[in-house]
Amino acid sequence: MLGNDNYYLGADVGSVSTNLVLLSEKNEVALTLYLRTQGRPMQTIQEGIKVLRSKIGKSAKIIGVGTTGSARQLAATLLGADVIKNEITAHAVAASRVNPSVQTILEIGGQDSKIIILRDGVVSDFAMNTVCAAGTGSFLDQQAARLGIPIEEFGHLALEAASPVKIAGRCSVFAESDMIHKQQLGHALPDILAGLCQAMVRNYLNNVGKNKDIRGPIFFQGGVAANPGIRKAFEEELGQPIIVPEHFGVMGALGAAYLAQEKVGRQSELRTRFRGLQLGDIQFNARSFECSGCANRCEVVEILQEGSILARWGDRCGKWANAVGKGTYKGKSQEGEQQGA
Repeated sequence: MLGNDNYYLGADVGSVSTNLVLLSEKNEVALTLYLRTQGRPMQTIQEGIKVLRSKIGKSAKIIGVGTTGSARQLAATLLGADVIKNEITAHAVAASRVNPSVQTILEIGGQDSKIIILRDGVVSDFAMNTVCAAGTGSFLDQQAARLGIPIEEFGHLALEAASPVKIAGRCSVFAESDMIHKQQLGHALPDILAGLCQAMVRNYLNNVGKNKDIRGPIFFQGGVAANPGIRKAFEEELGQPIIVPEHFGVMGALGAAYLAQEKVGRQSELRTRFRGLQLGDIQFNARSFECSGCANRCEVVEILQEGSILARWGDRCGKWANAVGKGTYKGKSQEGEQQGA
């Protein structure tokens, strides 16, 4: 049970994982949570809040909330966020707080990867890859499952390689077929795994890191940073040491917590939009409809709290989003909305 203190909550909600971090006023990471999103971001956020509620104690308070990740807007609506930032900013802030001299961040998550270039603590360049799965954690999970080995052992087995094989890593389909071919030829499993790690790193550097000025210190963040085989492959390719920070798997959420701290700290009084730990028990629903009011045919998403519309987004003109809380278009049936009423 956490003690009597005030905390900042950071939430990083992505397609694969939902990460929550509690940051104390003394800049100490008091609690980290890693949850599988499993296509249910709202329910996963609520599950995380229930866990926090069981650990935070009645005397502790959350005095600021920041959200990031692909579902940051949804998370902000449910939680009542004080600040909403993209993943680039959140990861950069967290890394800079841990080590102000960091100049490059390599981040590989479950479904995407990114590189962030910092100079003097400011983001000067970045790139993201959200299309190819060959260099992401989900691909490693799939291959570990196919080979019948726990993903936690993947990297350690790769370190045992005596002669890593060449794997075609530019495409997940080709990489898998190449791995199967190497198995059929009789290559040792550690050599195949090490070859896959090297292929992933080459793919990352040739695509995400192409034409980037990669300088040290270099931070390796995201869930894949737990794989020592990938870390070794990066060090061999770049010829520089790779630093894996203590909270590598939740750096986005940690950055969001730091950003919430900055936002609330600038206010004359401590106040937050956080909707309270009881939101874990509130019934939330989501639905969508296509507006026929103009040729754009916007797909509008609306979030409902116990039957009442809490928020809407997706409309380019703001017709539906701006109407929430003003009485306009509120309470109309979905059928009426689809007709552009």
